[in-house]
Amino acid sequence: MQTKYLEIIKDIKTQLAKGILTTGSKLPSVRQLAQQFSCSKNTVIRAYNELEKEHLIFSIPKSGYYVVNKATQPSTQPQIIDFLSAGPDKRIMPYIEFQHCINQAIDTYKEELFSYNDQQGLSSLRVQLAKYLQGLQVFTNPERLFIVSGSQQALHLLASMPFPNGKHNILVEQPTYFGFIESVRLQQATTFGIDLTMEGIDLEQLEYIFRNNDIKFFYIVPRFHNPLGHSYTNDEKKRIVELAEKYNVYIVEDDFLGDLDPNTKSDPLFAYNPSGRVIYIKSFSKVFLPGLRVGVVVLPALMINDFSRYKFSADFNSSVLSQGALDIYLKSGMFNSHIKAIKELYSRKMNALQIACEALLPSHTFFTKPTSGFYLSIILPAHISAKQLVHLLHEKNIWMDDAARMFLPAYQQDHLIRLSISQVDEHLIEEGMKELVYCLSLLERHKNSYKNVHHLL
Repeated sequence: MQTKYLEIIKDIKTQLAKGILTTGSKLPSVRQLAQQFSCSKNTVIRAYNELEKEHLIFSIPKSGYYVVNKATQPSTQPQIIDFLSAGPDKRIMPYIEFQHCINQAIDTYKEELFSYNDQQGLSSLRVQLAKYLQGLQVFTNPERLFIVSGSQQALHLLASMPFPNGKHNILVEQPTYFGFIESVRLQQATTFGIDLTMEGIDLEQLEYIFRNNDIKFFYIVPRFHNPLGHSYTNDEKKRIVELAEKYNVYIVEDDFLGDLDPNTKSDPLFAYNPSGRVIYIKSFSKVFLPGLRVGVVVLPALMINDFSRYKFSADFNSSVLSQGALDIYLKSGMFNSHIKAIKELYSRKMNALQIACEALLPSHTFFTKPTSGFYLSIILPAHISAKQLVHLLHEKNIWMDDAARMFLPAYQQDHLIRLSISQVDEHLIEEGMKELVYCLSLLERHKNSYKNVHHLL
């Protein structure tokens, strides 16, 4: 059956090259092709799997196979190995399915599109999100959910508004998400840091900060931290919530990649105090469509009015069209199928990156070991500048991020680089790591000088 399998591949590539099959086109079903080529279904599946590996087609569970890109002549553009981008992998985004949801939303919510609506968000979407969050161990009612224009908006509003505890300062892990660092900087909010490693945080130091520094809230990324990839244990999360309760500190939990957690027994901090001590934020930008600009925050009842006032000053309503389309997508069950597919992909990529790090990095260079998620960090020797290394790699079309912007000024470091697996081609991971090791060796041999080594690339 090898000739049949190759014949199917050749036929599809020919249709792509001639423009018969275009981007987004649905391919014939496995059964249809098996009949057309008089072969077994396994032969067709094998052919489709090979075309997927070449990134010419992609599959959607329970829907079928679709075209990614037209077959074109080899690009004259230099190949980029992208460990920098943090958006979802574009090759597995459910564009076609979601387009149908948008069209349906225009029809279903046409009245709402031309009027101002419930500032808290579409009630039907909040009901669906409350159901979805149960799968993440967040049990609450729709009345406590507030739809926002992405998690960044929620964080910015929470940093600026008063809290019921009457306190004023903010605590963040170090390092942490740079978007929040920038938000508190622009608002000139007094912000403290607490060191985070893959072993976690010092809980005694956390208690000291809670007790002595007038902390309004502690911003924490409990699963697949940006940039380290760290995840807290359930015992650590429980203890953090206990300390917050003891010292009247709120917790702002950013669970942006919680959907990717392979550990079904891993709970969010919210699960340890669902009554209101923990403010839970869920974004869809990293696991779904960034342009959707829809997130959800679970607030204690006594904060909803103040949050509503502050959001009104920002944008009044989040996009009704985006909300309506997401509502329909969640109801259809397609979102759960999508999450299942991306969990498998990102887990495989993360595993490939860790294998490459283990095999290639020198013994004096360390790396974090997340179980899934997007991010892994490499800790360089103290005499190596992350900024210089990132510049060298960029000249070789390998994109990574030095983590300097993820630290508060008092915690600044220049020996941490962040790698994201979300958009990198799986088959280029090892090649990218080899180039990283080569550039690292150049800097070590030439006294960490970009000026001395860039001509050697």
